[in-house]
Amino acid sequence: MLPEQKNLNQTMLDTNQLASFKQSTHDLSPLQLAWASGYLAAKAEGGTIVQAPAATLSVASTTLTILYGSQTGNAKGVAKSLAAQASAEGLNVELKSMGELKPKAIKNITHLLIVASTNGEGEAPDDAIALHEFLASKKAPKLEHLHYSVLALGDTSYEFFCQTGKDFDLYLEKLGAKRIAPRVDCDVDYEVDANTWSANVIKQSKTLLGSENANTSNTLPLNDISTSEELYSKQQPYTAELLVSQKITGRDSAKDVRHIEIDLGESGLTYQAGDALGVWFENSHALVTELIAALGLNEEDKVAVVEESLTLAEALKSKFEITQTSINFIEFWANKSQASCLLAILDDKAALREYAANHQVVDVVKSSPLATDVKLEAQELVDALRKITPRLYSIASSQSEVEEEVHLTVGLVQYQAEEATRQGGASGFLANGVEEGGEVKVFIEHNDNFRLPTDSNTPVIMIGPGTGVAPFRAFMQEREASEAEGDNWLFFGDQTFTQDFLYQVEWQSYLKSGLLTKIDLAFSRDQAEKIYVQDRLKENASEVFSWLERGAHIYVCGDMSRMAKDVEAALLDIIATQGQLSQEQANAYLKDLRNAKRYQKDVY
Repeated sequence: MLPEQKNLNQTMLDTNQLASFKQSTHDLSPLQLAWASGYLAAKAEGGTIVQAPAATLSVASTTLTILYGSQTGNAKGVAKSLAAQASAEGLNVELKSMGELKPKAIKNITHLLIVASTNGEGEAPDDAIALHEFLASKKAPKLEHLHYSVLALGDTSYEFFCQTGKDFDLYLEKLGAKRIAPRVDCDVDYEVDANTWSANVIKQSKTLLGSENANTSNTLPLNDISTSEELYSKQQPYTAELLVSQKITGRDSAKDVRHIEIDLGESGLTYQAGDALGVWFENSHALVTELIAALGLNEEDKVAVVEESLTLAEALKSKFEITQTSINFIEFWANKSQASCLLAILDDKAALREYAANHQVVDVVKSSPLATDVKLEAQELVDALRKITPRLYSIASSQSEVEEEVHLTVGLVQYQAEEATRQGGASGFLANGVEEGGEVKVFIEHNDNFRLPTDSNTPVIMIGPGTGVAPFRAFMQEREASEAEGDNWLFFGDQTFTQDFLYQVEWQSYLKSGLLTKIDLAFSRDQAEKIYVQDRLKENASEVFSWLERGAHIYVCGDMSRMAKDVEAALLDIIATQGQLSQEQANAYLKDLRNAKRYQKDVY
């Protein structure tokens, strides 16, 4: 046969094969086509393929993908536990932060479990923003092939409770995805609900994956899931020693801010600049006694807490929130006491939240006492209370500098309630509830959303008024220890220079040595007009934009409700004016910074 005739016959054969191939792949999903594409590419290269059985052509559908969006670590912790449980049940699991997933890759997923927290006033956590925006956009693909379920973490004291999880659930439904199980919304004491949801979705996923992929081989590698947790965790905290609790605001300051030093001893706990320390605390004995007396109960009354039997006094001291009041408790007490002032606000969620935020449990009880003929059992009381949860504090030290210690900057929450002085649970415990040398139960909460640049030559801008300066003390210690050469610029503010300049000597020392390139201060009450950090940003607009243009990372830490929003508004204004951009372009510029992890926030 002539070469030309052979080529012609081969072409005809290829054309026939192509038609046959098109027919056979007509109904394949994008995932199945992707697998087939990889198979053919490997064959073309002469590669060796371990062929899966025919039924496994939809290879990715054998994988259960778990995505988490987490700001403080709770959603990440639940997702890791879920992944470990699902893997132990024989499922092929892929665990990822939403920030690690390219949004368009959502079309390649067939079985998805989402664990999402809500940040601030209904906002998505930093690592979830890109996927959240993509699924809400016109670019989002149809997802009829996707089976999913959502666990939403939130706090009922906020108006937009579990909003991010609700959004993901709605977006996926609109795109045609089918629920494996209904969404579950969790309050701050989420463990029981999270465990119930996890057990249910694993069971349902096993049924789905088992029926769709019977007798298939595991052809996708298991994503690296770290099931070997640190020895100490939120559930099993380390009992550390409180070394120092020192007031670092002046005698005449309106604030009581403490520098706390804790010894991690031989725990082996490690942390990075930007991480947080979780602190389990106990309620004060005086507050527990006052509450029990106001209720007319007996300290020795026995109550059941999970599988423990404790006295009422023991339970109120270490198991339940009594310095923060939940909306559920307000509703319970309104119905129990039939107090008109409480009944009047039951249908007004905003009023309920405001009342709960400004009244500790004992003040609710005292302001609306029970009628003499109404009986309250100790168990009934604790069943209406929210479980105590640890508080997270931004770590104010670098382990490169302080080794086995960890430092915090804690503002004591304190106010008057009629003739009584009320204090925050954890801040009161650290300031006054435990003496130096006493025990504190702690754990490390890693925060990959608040990290120094990997390139030590990169300039950084740090904005941290008040106790928001804490992680930037850690940043400077870390940069000094690593001999980083990048420029460092701090914006700090508080009420007065003489009383509230936290770590003043240290900042001045860093400035003198050249490690701190520049510092701008905003003390709001040192002059007639109020000056805040956002005002200092605007005053330095040209230089701030110049730093951003040469690659600076910008960090914001502190109050979420006002400061962080005002700072972001100032940044957008600077970007628009200095970059001669429209408001839409400025928003896109800041969004790009955020997606590149050059704009990071640690707000509360």
